[in-house]
Amino acid sequence: MKILAFVDTHGIKKAFEELLKKAKDADLLVCAGDFTNWGSDTEKWIQFLEKAGKPLILTYGNHESEREVAEVCKKHKFCIYLHRAAYEYGDYIFFGFGGGGFSERNPEFERIGERVKKDIKGKKLILITHGPPYGTTLDYLPSTEHRGCRSIRKFIEEAKPMLCVCGHIHETAGNTDMIEKTFVINPGPFGAMLKV
Repeated sequence: MKILAFVDTHGIKKAFEELLKKAKDADLLVCAGDFTNWGSDTEKWIQFLEKAGKPLILTYGNHESEREVAEVCKKHKFCIYLHRAAYEYGDYIFFGFGGGGFSERNPEFERIGERVKKDIKGKKLILITHGPPYGTTLDYLPSTEHRGCRSIRKFIEEAKPMLCVCGHIHETAGNTDMIEKTFVINPGPFGAMLKV
C-alpha cells in the first residue's frame, strides 16, 4: 500500500496543488493536522483534497477546531476523521490523536493508547499524531532541545507501530527517525510517499 502523508500545509495553495499531483500514485492520503491557517477554509481544503479520488485519513492540529474538522468530515464520505480513535483499513489499524503538540506528557493519549494496544490483534499499526514523539530528530530544535511528547514515545516503544506520521515542528519537516523498529516521519506540507 502507498500512503501519501502530509502535515502543516496551513492553507498554502501550492502545497495542496503538489499533493494533488502526488496523490495519483497513492492508495490513501494521511494528514497529521494543521492543514488550515487558524481554522480558516476547513471545508474548502477538504473539498480540494476530494479531487484526488482517494480515501483521506486525518486528524486535527493546533490550528484547527476539533469539532469543526469532525463536522466537515462527516459531510464527505472519502474523509475519515481520526482523533482519539482507531480505524481498520485492510490489514492495517490507524490510530489517530490530534491537537496540541505542546505537552511533554498526555494522560488522555496514554489512556486511549492502552485500549488500542489491546485491540491490535496481529494487525499492522500506523500511528498518526500531530505532535512528535520525544527524543528524535523530529522534536529537536537547537534553541530548546527536545520538545516532543514522552507519552507518544512510550506508546511507540510498547505498541511497536510500523509507522508514526507526525508534524507540528515546522523546522523538522522532512526529517525521519527510528524508534526501535518504528519509522517516524514528519512528511511536511508537500508530503512524502510511504510504501507499507
